Amino acid sequence: MSLESLIAFNAVLIAALLSPGAAFLTSVRISVSAGRAAGMATGLGLATMAALWTTAALMGLEGLFALFPWAYTTLKIAGAFYLIWIAVQTWRHARTPLGDVSVPRGRAFLTGFLVNLGNPKSMLFAGAIIVVIFPQGLDPVHIALIVANHFVLELVFYTACAVLLSTGPARARYIAAKPVLDRIAAVALGGFGLKLLTGK
Repeated sequence: MSLESLIAFNAVLIAALLSPGAAFLTSVRISVSAGRAAGMATGLGLATMAALWTTAALMGLEGLFALFPWAYTTLKIAGAFYLIWIAVQTWRHARTPLGDVSVPRGRAFLTGFLVNLGNPKSMLFAGAIIVVIFPQGLDPVHIALIVANHFVLELVFYTACAVLLSTGPARARYIAAKPVLDRIAAVALGGFGLKLLTGK
C-alpha cells in the first residue's frame, strides 16, 4: 500500500463527507440543537460505524451479502425505517421551542452509530473504493492503518462540524429558523429512508 493510495482514499472520503446525506444532517441537527458535546458524541458514533463498515469491506463481507442477500435486505429495510422514524419525529417537533435541549452523550453516540449502521451501502461504497485504490491481499497492519485513518478522518470532520455549529450565533440562527430547517431536514431524512427502502 502506497502513500498515494491512502491520499486518494482520503480524497474520495472527504468528497463523500461533504455531500449532504443522512449522517451529515444528523450531525448538524444534533450539534445545533443540543450543543457541542452531543454533536461530538454523535460524530463519534458516526465515525465508529463508518470505520466498522470499512473493516467489513476490507474483510470481504460484501461477498457475504452477495451470498446471503436477505441479510443485506433486512439490514437495509431496518435502516430505512429508522431514518423515516427520525424524519417523522423531527417533523412533529419542528414547532416545539428549542429551549435547553439536553441529549445525553450516550444517546447521541447511539444515534450516530445507528444512522450509519442502517446504511449498508456505506460498506459497499467503501468496498468499491478499496478494490479500485488498494492492492489485493492487504496484511493486518495495512488494514488496521486504513480503518484507523478512516475513523480519524470522519471523527475530525464531525468534531469540526460540532464545534462550528454549536456556537452562539449558529444556534441563534437555528432557533429563529427552526420550524423551516427541521422540516427541510425531516423531508431529506425521510427521502434518504425511502430511497434506501426502494433502491436496489
